[in-house]
Amino acid sequence: MNAKDGLARIRDRLIENNAQPETLKLLETMIDRASTPESERAQASQSQLLKLLVRSPMATNNFAVYNDLVRLEEEVHEVSARRAAEAAAEADRPIPKSKKYYRELKAKEKRGS
Repeated sequence: MNAKDGLARIRDRLIENNAQPETLKLLETMIDRASTPESERAQASQSQLLKLLVRSPMATNNFAVYNDLVRLEEEVHEVSARRAAEAAAEADRPIPKSKKYYRELKAKEKRGS
């Protein structure tokens, strides 16, 4: 995902979570930085972007900003863990055999006996 789009989604989710104005200001600053032509090709997941934001000087110096970002980071990790579990369950689900498989099995049994 494009870094600018990822930051915009993070901002939207922070707004939904009633984040502090300082947190939204940080996001606006980061979106402006990501809007430059040089950074158009920057790709990052929301998890990666949140890690960078949590480690930013503004977040480490302001507990309200840090708490907003960590809360959202936890939500993102929960969603990704849930999706991974669903994908694993889908992969482990038995695949039904085709009619052809059972016909061939029956033919082998007839030949073998």
